[in-house]
Amino acid sequence: MRVHFIAIGGSAMHNLAIALHRKGYIITGSDDEIFDPAKSRLEKLGMLPDEIGWFPSRISNELDAVILGMHAKEDNPELQKARELGLKIYSYPEFLYEQAKDKTRVVIGGSHGKTTITAMILHVLKETGVDADYMVGAQLEGFDVMVKLSHEAKFMVIEGDEYLTSALDKRPKFHVYQPDIALISGIAWDHVNVFPTLDFYIEQFRIFTKMIPAGGSLVYCAEDEIVKQVSQSAGEGVILKPYFLPEFYVQNGITFISHDNNKTELKIFGRHNMQNLEGARLVCESIGVSSQDFYNAIASFSGASKRLELIAKDETRAIYKDFAHSPSKLKATINAVREQFPQRKLIACMELHTYSSLNTEFMKEYRNTMNQADVAIVFYSKHALEIKRLPLFTVEEVKSAFANENLHVLNNSQELQTLLESVFTNESSLLMMSSGNFDGLKLDLIK
Repeated sequence: MRVHFIAIGGSAMHNLAIALHRKGYIITGSDDEIFDPAKSRLEKLGMLPDEIGWFPSRISNELDAVILGMHAKEDNPELQKARELGLKIYSYPEFLYEQAKDKTRVVIGGSHGKTTITAMILHVLKETGVDADYMVGAQLEGFDVMVKLSHEAKFMVIEGDEYLTSALDKRPKFHVYQPDIALISGIAWDHVNVFPTLDFYIEQFRIFTKMIPAGGSLVYCAEDEIVKQVSQSAGEGVILKPYFLPEFYVQNGITFISHDNNKTELKIFGRHNMQNLEGARLVCESIGVSSQDFYNAIASFSGASKRLELIAKDETRAIYKDFAHSPSKLKATINAVREQFPQRKLIACMELHTYSSLNTEFMKEYRNTMNQADVAIVFYSKHALEIKRLPLFTVEEVKSAFANENLHVLNNSQELQTLLESVFTNESSLLMMSSGNFDGLKLDLIK
């Protein structure tokens, strides 16, 4: 098959392109900007477009399909040409479904934890020899791509993002995948630019739950009251598998999980990750992996990229990077580091970067989320506000929203660098949380 990617440089898009290339498809693509790691990875395989930009001449009747990335707009000239020619146009979720429609589809949903849970499941399946295709939203240790597609695998494990599918398709992505086995980790209002009310946001998860067929399974976090309510939307014949926080303890900075009169030493930590682990265990059980095999395999799981990822450490200090940006993620991540290293000073720095976090009304959802930190810092870029066409706000508005008068609020990366250098002393944990990059800040604080 000949497939053309409009916006091939995207994180999910270039991984899907590589997966199809490995499956034997002939791949072309375009984009108006392509950065690393996508640029290097596409170039290595001879898939990097020879010229940056949109070129309708690349669209012809010789193509079997066009895959449209979320980055591409409705007036994209290549998209317009494809529509004029009547070509088959897919969003990448639609194309993933086409590749997986004859497999058992495992879809991991939730406002937080879905990347980590998907990563845990994939790690265990690999360790236990279960062949599975997949799509996950982060780079994983031991996996060279974020998408795998094959003819042989009977299972497809998909991280089910609730954001919109494409410029032409306003469905949440996880509505496209039609799960046989589904998981919901937690529900906390997010993406306010497309889901303007909490009720509207929750409704997307109810729709997702109703899609599970009779005989299918719903694994859900029963400690989340909203998730418990949503689970009741499951149809007749759906097997419900609630999960709770398992028994665990921390000893000398190492987390152990207790099970079946045994204990397993883990490389990960945090109450939220223990919950994630329990959800992953029940999904693996639904696939056919025994609990003992699960615990044997999960012991070597070290986490997903940018999910409490250890960046650097010395004898008394450590720097962690985390994707946390929503209120629920922020609070859980800070509390995890506090519980793991209670004797150390905790410096928590988050970047307001998403549409939701930069919205002054939604910002009130962050109230008290950083109270466990000894030094709490919020950074935002004026450039990000300009790009998203959002109004400027004051330092006092941020402090008020977070209900923290001791909060440091900065919008200059050099000032942030200076502050971090002054507070990151011996016996300290530094936690950097963002879906952005703090305007290119270098985290070389441990020499």
